Amino acid sequence: MGRRRVQGFDEFAQACLVAIHLPVTTDEEFSGHICSLGSFLGLKTELDVPTSGRSATTRYPCALLYRRFFFHQPPTVIHLYHAISGLSLAAFNFGTQLYHSALCVLVQFLMMRLMGRTITTVLASFMFQMAYLLSGYYYTATEEYDIKWTMPQCVLALKLIGLSFDYYDGGQEPSKLNEEQKRSALAKVPSLLEVIGFSYFYGGFLVGPQFTLRSYQRLVKGELTDCPGQPPNSVIPAMKRFSLGLLCLVIYAIFSPHYPDSYYLTDEYDAQPFWYRCVFILLWAKVILYKYVSCWVIAEGVCILSGLGYNGLGQNGEYQWDACANMKVWTFETTPLFTGTIASFNINTNAWVARHVFKRLKFLGNKLLSQVTALAFLAIWHGTHSGYLLCFSMEFIIVNVERQAQALVRDSPLLTRLANSSLYPLIYLVQQFIHWLFMGYPLVPFCLFTYDKWLRVYSSIYFCGHIFFFTLYLGIPYLRKVLVPRKERSEKKED
Repeated sequence: MGRRRVQGFDEFAQACLVAIHLPVTTDEEFSGHICSLGSFLGLKTELDVPTSGRSATTRYPCALLYRRFFFHQPPTVIHLYHAISGLSLAAFNFGTQLYHSALCVLVQFLMMRLMGRTITTVLASFMFQMAYLLSGYYYTATEEYDIKWTMPQCVLALKLIGLSFDYYDGGQEPSKLNEEQKRSALAKVPSLLEVIGFSYFYGGFLVGPQFTLRSYQRLVKGELTDCPGQPPNSVIPAMKRFSLGLLCLVIYAIFSPHYPDSYYLTDEYDAQPFWYRCVFILLWAKVILYKYVSCWVIAEGVCILSGLGYNGLGQNGEYQWDACANMKVWTFETTPLFTGTIASFNINTNAWVARHVFKRLKFLGNKLLSQVTALAFLAIWHGTHSGYLLCFSMEFIIVNVERQAQALVRDSPLLTRLANSSLYPLIYLVQQFIHWLFMGYPLVPFCLFTYDKWLRVYSSIYFCGHIFFFTLYLGIPYLRKVLVPRKERSEKKED
């Protein structure tokens, strides 16, 4: 049953967004607006804020216009609106460099049209989109974080590769597909206008989230709503995500000037005691990630406002708006586990890699090899700098060591009792310290990019992360012999 619409909320939201809209045209101007926020708070701010931030408030009015004037229009009109609004945002941010994304969209459409539902189409799509992206990385590479056309291109590359997979799956026998593939499989080749609208949809073009063409088609048909035939009652959920994203941006604005990446490369950092250098990494990691959290949460709000975030009724009987959630902020802030942070961070990209890389490698018959390949793909997708490869290789090591440690605690009666004792709050604090210290550890090469920079930082802290996790990796089997009863060990071997 649909719910009666709440009158006036669209108008209220529009007024709020007009009031806070930033008429920004350049990176420098956007940084100026954030610096003004810092000045208001009594801060000196020198920020590197992604392009998605300066376009965030533009995308909310796009969603409001869609709700107000286009929700009841024919699909062709809606595709045209999404295409024009998305292309306008792309031109606004990247000027003539818009042609890069337009070319990739056109080539993807032609491959599906001319090559059909074949594995050749999938492979050609994968190779072309990744080759184009990596070429862009190579020809535009610098040693600093830059806002350029490759930023939305990496999001678009996954979207178009996923499109080729979904088109291929649409021609397979349903019995050969899992439930996830059945939900996203395409029954027929989409039109060029539909592919353009999907590719440039304002809610996901710049920083994501990833979503399938089937989800976009349901949005255009007006199916993603809690009140059939009417725009969804999603204004309040969208404003909640926008407010949360704005809060994260404020936190980043306040603290990022005190934890700049450049400090790692100063003599002052090298002169600090070892404990200080480690704690700086911990605090820096917490702050730097708010830049990404704010972008993704604000972008999620756009998807919710348009209806794309609609996810049906939850177990509690309330409507869910998390279909495009790219962050689980509460889990991100409270989990003491590395796997918990990974599961709550950049969710849709991780889900895309799991669906189209990890699970598609099932034929290898080796889960570990599939995991390594998926992480290698993620590293290459991020860029050609050595720091990305080191970051994801460390993630592989950390995650596997953590799983071994969890299994040890679960199988050891002594450690299980300790974990469930009154000492757990203290254990939790120690876990969180270790967790965030070594979350920051692989982020150092991720953010510093090049070999000479991250090696200098790792040398200054004596490669403590590598030593810590390799020691655990080698030591946990011996700890199992001491802490796990022989009966438990024998049962484990049989399993």
